[in-house]
Amino acid sequence: MKITFIRPHLTTIRAADALEPLVFGLLANLTPPDVELALYDDRIEPIPYDEPTDLAALTVETFTAKRAYQIAAQFRQRGVPVVMGGYHPTLLPEEAGQYADAIAVGDAETTWPQIVADARAGKLQAVYRSEPNLNLEGVAPRRSLFKGKRYGPLRIVQFGRGCRFACDFCSIHAFYGKSTPRRCMTDVLAELEELRGQFVFFADDNLLTDKQQAEALFKALKPLNIHWACQISLDIVQNPRLLDLMGESGCLGALIGFESLEEANLAQMKKKWNTQQGNYADALAQLYARGIMIFGSFVFGYNHDTPETFDRTLDFALRSKLALAQFNSLYPMPGTPLYERLQREGRLRFERWWLDDAYRYGETLFQPKNMSPDQLRDGIIRLRREFNTYGAIARRMLEPRSNARSLHHLFAYLMVNMVTKKEIRNKQGEPLGDGSALVPRGTSA
Repeated sequence: MKITFIRPHLTTIRAADALEPLVFGLLANLTPPDVELALYDDRIEPIPYDEPTDLAALTVETFTAKRAYQIAAQFRQRGVPVVMGGYHPTLLPEEAGQYADAIAVGDAETTWPQIVADARAGKLQAVYRSEPNLNLEGVAPRRSLFKGKRYGPLRIVQFGRGCRFACDFCSIHAFYGKSTPRRCMTDVLAELEELRGQFVFFADDNLLTDKQQAEALFKALKPLNIHWACQISLDIVQNPRLLDLMGESGCLGALIGFESLEEANLAQMKKKWNTQQGNYADALAQLYARGIMIFGSFVFGYNHDTPETFDRTLDFALRSKLALAQFNSLYPMPGTPLYERLQREGRLRFERWWLDDAYRYGETLFQPKNMSPDQLRDGIIRLRREFNTYGAIARRMLEPRSNARSLHHLFAYLMVNMVTKKEIRNKQGEPLGDGSALVPRGTSA
């Protein structure tokens, strides 16, 4: 038996910033050794549809749903059954089920062995649902699956999943709810031992979800002498001891969702805690003092944003010498309170934008309160361009506490900035998918 893993892209344009699709490494490790495996990543390589296989397995996010459904149609045309899993099929199982022979709802670790067994027997079920209280003990990726692929230099490791916060725009909480499963520390350290000398990115939705576990992890990382980055919530600054451990354990950078400079916006998105312990400048000073570069994330389009918000945010990001900044419009993801609110208010410009042929990447998906959709789109494009000019990159680099603290910091800083600069306009204005028609299950293409 042969299984082909497929990681769909948003469009048909190749990406320069693709990282290893960790989920397939995990599923590979749960697959019987007599099953042949292949991986094709739509972001970096063509998919050989005519290569013989017995099952195509796709991981699907909302932005990649249309492309995933088009890929599925190609396999089904050739008589190959398709199984889909991930955030999008979990949040919209009825939709995804129209384009696949089977869908996996929830985390796939508990359902994958049964999916493989059923596929081998030619008896795939339409829906597989994960068990509650996911046990991640013994879960580790088979990294040989990624060999020979042109992925970025970061090695992806996951300690846990889910987040203890419930921001209204975030699909993570819609997927996991209050569940925040953790891996066994022994398993994580064994995996990290194999990655000594490489740069590690912890792909946890929030590495600080369990502060006691985070403290134990930071202590365990110190003797490994590795460099790493992660995603964390800003409340890390409430715990100076934890911050010290984080810096001492080799953390070079952290992605933090500042989201907005407007207090009223933070309240609306249920993220008011971002500034409960002080302002952003004070928080950054504490992080920089530990040598931690900051990749700041900002969203625009909440009810208290105006055209003036763009300049205020850009000034803050440049003045703070953030190592990197993401400037994004609000994306109403299915299953989130944000989507439901905008739908209820009649403000969605594209109801199912992820499948809409008229939608182009980067277009505003809803009607903002205090500006036009075009003003929101153009303001974000301008921020991305001005923050990432060569001059701005050089000036931001001159932050001796973080970006220029050591050669390791400088290398990481320049690497992520050059890749980001290349990707700024790569997908802007492009349609999702490949332009072909969607073919639901049970119909002919």
